[in-house]
Amino acid sequence: MTELLAVAVITVLAVISPGADFAMVTRNSLLHGRRAGVLCALGIALGVQVHVLYTMFGVGLLIAHAPALLHGIKLVGAAYLVWIGWKTLSAQALPIGETSAESAGTPTLSASAALRVGFLTNALNPKTTLFVVSTYTQVVHPGTPPAVQFGYGVFMSAAHAAWFALVAVVFASGALRRSLLARQRIVDRVIGVTLIGLGLALGLARLA
Repeated sequence: MTELLAVAVITVLAVISPGADFAMVTRNSLLHGRRAGVLCALGIALGVQVHVLYTMFGVGLLIAHAPALLHGIKLVGAAYLVWIGWKTLSAQALPIGETSAESAGTPTLSASAALRVGFLTNALNPKTTLFVVSTYTQVVHPGTPPAVQFGYGVFMSAAHAAWFALVAVVFASGALRRSLLARQRIVDRVIGVTLIGLGLALGLARLA
């Protein structure tokens, strides 16, 4: 019971802390609507499972203690965030009164693209690697059955999916979204600069 409580508390604190996942869900919800935001949240949850699975098979420790490999993952993840941030900065503003890219006559985000964005944002984040690895090595007992360990991983994914789906619903809600889209250029700049800043910070951070 103590082990479960520790995993739950650590996961909740990690999920609600602002970061790349939050910025990406917010971006997709504002630009493409609730469906895209929720699908992005599901992609993030799937990305968590990547970290959980390789940690359960012992590969996580190798990644966490192999500076060259972790550095490579860090750079790829950083470049991805900077690229998405730049795309946000250069995104075309919606006409006044429009609330979706589709209604404005511009391409909308497909379901697979929304999932992919969320998945890559989380799967390429070495900080999530360290979060999952440290949780499993510091909290989960070596004698914990594999089924229970996998259950912890499912909980981590479910917590990410639930929180970021809530974020998507909030930011895609009619009144708030209309208000933010009325100031879209400002919002785009804030989100774009945030993503680029997170990417640069990740690229320059010492993770090991």
